[in-house]
Amino acid sequence: MVDFHEYQQRFHQLQAANPQLQPAASTPAAPQGQQAATAQQQTHITFHQIQAILNKTTPTLPDNILLDFVESHFRKRRNILHVIGGHLTPCYLFEPNIIIANAKAFKRAFQQYLPESKFYFAMKSNNFIDVSKTVIGCGFGLDVSSGAELATALRLGAGDIVFSGPGKSAQELDLAIANNSKVVVLMDSFSEMRRLEKRAARQGRQIRAGVRLTTEPNGLWRKFGILLEDLQLFITESKRYKHILLQGLQSHSSWNMGPERQIAFIKELSKTIAHLKPEDQKLIKFIDIGGGYWPEQGEWLQSGGTPQGVVRSALSAADPAFLAENLAYPHYFNQSSPIEVFALELSRAISEHIHTLISCKICFEPGRWIANECMSIILRVMDKKYGDLVITDGGTNAVGWERFETDYCPILNISRPALTEKECLITGSLCTPHDVWGYSYWGADIKEGDFLMIPSQGAYTYSLRQNFIKSAPEVITFP
Repeated sequence: MVDFHEYQQRFHQLQAANPQLQPAASTPAAPQGQQAATAQQQTHITFHQIQAILNKTTPTLPDNILLDFVESHFRKRRNILHVIGGHLTPCYLFEPNIIIANAKAFKRAFQQYLPESKFYFAMKSNNFIDVSKTVIGCGFGLDVSSGAELATALRLGAGDIVFSGPGKSAQELDLAIANNSKVVVLMDSFSEMRRLEKRAARQGRQIRAGVRLTTEPNGLWRKFGILLEDLQLFITESKRYKHILLQGLQSHSSWNMGPERQIAFIKELSKTIAHLKPEDQKLIKFIDIGGGYWPEQGEWLQSGGTPQGVVRSALSAADPAFLAENLAYPHYFNQSSPIEVFALELSRAISEHIHTLISCKICFEPGRWIANECMSIILRVMDKKYGDLVITDGGTNAVGWERFETDYCPILNISRPALTEKECLITGSLCTPHDVWGYSYWGADIKEGDFLMIPSQGAYTYSLRQNFIKSAPEVITFP
């Protein structure tokens, strides 16, 4: 248990130093005693909220899982060093065989229960062209969320594309309509439907379409789609438009460690479908339940990525000595379900709640699950400033954000391998203190000139890369 009284004392100190943390009085006109009582009550509630967070533990990453991960990548180190050869670092190392294996595994898991299902790779998760080429070769369609992604998908010869996302421009809609034999537009609102009809009428073409349904009607996710309660009205209005062929529904929830949230929405969706007019039920030819499937590896976190770490950091911000936090250890772990569990539970829910009402194809939009392990980042140690601090030649502009202040990924010294993790601040060469790769490395030692490997960087790293201070790295294909 956390020594809460120490945190309580520290919170009082923070309140004194930061007026914005002072509890608000109940009303300006309230008597002074009443104001004091209200402030005390609010402070008491805040203390207990903080205590609840601090006393809730995040599981630590099991040693066997971590060691298996590290050892499996060290086994490839000789071939990796050979492939890098004279190439400049930093670089991304792309492994197309991983994409192929994951695409086949994902399809196999779901098609054993839903043989008529269809699959679309979410390009936003990794927009490296060879990734999309590879998944197309595995029988996948592409899920695009912009005109730029749509144009790329068309150039690659994709013949089955779903176009999702809010706020589509007239130019983006025109491109989709011009390629109506290959593209299904997933409409995001009533106004987008009207604009789509107007653009399609100008071209004299009919466009196949679906509508996105909001899975979380409160908070930031409400920007996507329409409310379930508006579906009947949406379908009714769509019948007025000669150039839109409404055929399906789409939903999406993200960061799914298991199928629970998707199943909950499937149940809610079934209630809505059950109340549609019979002729409108027959319009639904497909239901796309989106992506967000977390890789079986699970989510690996630094202390700063856990709720407790965030609170501790906030409470100690004014006095770093107050909390001596070892950033390197331990590592934390949020477990995720195998894809076979997703497939079994989702297909069971679909069979029970959807296919008892309507006959339709089920579509999936995996991105992270397919691409996560397909890329690694290779760095070189340029400067060993101290025994516990090195500078590499690559900056975190290669991942696009300060990911490793919260996320944990093992840094492997493939020049000096060892199944031992040693504490060391590994930073990049950008002019910002937030250019951090991690707080430890795996290896016998670390010296200038060593090659470091950061595996499992295939999802939402390459796509988010940026030319900040330095150019984004190039890609080398392996093997």
